[in-house]
Amino acid sequence: MAASEADIINGHTIAVLVDNEPGVLARVIGLFSGRGYNIESLTVAEVDVKANLSRITIATSGTPMIIQQIKAQLARLVPVHKVSDLTLEGPSVERELALVKVQGSGESRVESLRIADIFRARVVDSTNESFIFEIVGNTGKLDAFINLMEPIGLIDVSRTGVVAIARGSQPF
Repeated sequence: MAASEADIINGHTIAVLVDNEPGVLARVIGLFSGRGYNIESLTVAEVDVKANLSRITIATSGTPMIIQQIKAQLARLVPVHKVSDLTLEGPSVERELALVKVQGSGESRVESLRIADIFRARVVDSTNESFIFEIVGNTGKLDAFINLMEPIGLIDVSRTGVVAIARGSQPF
């Protein structure tokens, strides 16, 4: 039996413009945890010092109804100025950064450098036994790079989470 459109779970990137004050992030997180919604990645940074505003970028997933509920509930929080679903509201640019530590010697060391070159990852640290690569791109690119490094000698990964911004000349 085919799933209806209302049952399909899709990933969404939601940007939330909020007052930069203590407790705002906890309220946003509380909204998600209290209703059982998952946060796949979360980034927060001040974006306007004069207006004292921060942008929270949340990667989440759910059915269209759940995503609509998330956006409506976020918009009702008092310190929230604007909620944008960058997945639906037109073209946007999404990026994530990862630091990937790989160990190896001999041919596996050479192979890790070859793969890094293909993915345009930079070596930011090197020892006789390991490399730390810095890679920037969309989540799929980072996932693919990490998957290829696993059999070579992946030791550790640190990821920033998705940051995103709408394309075009309009502000947030």
